[in-house]
Amino acid sequence: MKPNSHSDRRALIAMSGGVDSCTAAYLMQQAGYDCTGCTMLLHDRAADTDAADAKALCEMLHMPHFVPDCRAEFHSSVIEKFVRCYLEGRTPNPCLDCNRCLKFGRLLREADALHCEKLVTGHYARIEQAADGTFLLKKGADPAKDQSYVLYMLTQEQLARLRLPLGELTKAETRRIAGENGLVNAKKHDSQDICFIPDGDYAAFLSRWTGKSYPAGDIVDLSGRVLGRHRGLVRYTVGQRRGLGLPMGERVYVVGRDTEKNELIVGPEKALCRKELLAEDFNWLSVPEPRGPIRAAVRTRYHQAERMATAFPLPDGRVRIVFDEPQRAVTPGQAAVLYDGELVLGGGTIRE
Repeated sequence: MKPNSHSDRRALIAMSGGVDSCTAAYLMQQAGYDCTGCTMLLHDRAADTDAADAKALCEMLHMPHFVPDCRAEFHSSVIEKFVRCYLEGRTPNPCLDCNRCLKFGRLLREADALHCEKLVTGHYARIEQAADGTFLLKKGADPAKDQSYVLYMLTQEQLARLRLPLGELTKAETRRIAGENGLVNAKKHDSQDICFIPDGDYAAFLSRWTGKSYPAGDIVDLSGRVLGRHRGLVRYTVGQRRGLGLPMGERVYVVGRDTEKNELIVGPEKALCRKELLAEDFNWLSVPEPRGPIRAAVRTRYHQAERMATAFPLPDGRVRIVFDEPQRAVTPGQAAVLYDGELVLGGGTIRE
């Protein structure tokens, strides 16, 4: 094989040690691919058991397995951005940045080094090629597991090399395939937390990372009237109702965080509703950037129901989205992803 050339039958499998990526590896082998497993070392708290599970599965399938040290890139591209955005009062989704920089950035470079044409992940989404050669990203066949929302940042070049073997399967079918073929993690539970904050205590993590404490402050209503005290702004997110400790006669929700005044702003549920949003760094994925407004279904949270809206492309990679009806808890830092039925049109980061 010539240096830097690729083999159409060689695939690099992104393996987390979970049932999804391991089943994807098995299915690619069954399809005739020469597979190599790769488990990225992302942070010092990375779970050794996940890498061990991935290695055991690779040994069972007679696949090579390696663990590249990606900690420096993960820290700079994912964790530091997460910390910066959170302290600015936004609610970032670090998995999106990990996908952008590591899973479909670093791993494709690893695939090149190994002369692998294909990169394989265990995401529940589908890739199809249109008659004109355009690659289309579509929802996974299992609505309960569809992960197209977290893949909106992919490029046409990445879609051309990516394979998603689980896109047509349900989670139950994935576990059945794993169980029937003796894969060691067929019953392993899915991870639910941010990988570098496994206990879910954001405040403690931020204190460790920055070396700072996040003091208590006032909880105020929309008019600025003090209602009580919060335990540090980093402990609260927009839309939160529980844990406020306010003896109110009606339900109130976090509607904002004023980082300059160290105030937590609360109000009735209707105060969470927004008619429009501005998204930045917008990536038009399956279609060219429209020249004018388009109608689309929009999702502003992972696994959230889509809502109809009109999207107005703006200069500098921004898109203004106006919903038909006001939407609850549209949160800066999350992603707004546009759909046309099953098709992902594109997405961007909610700025305001």
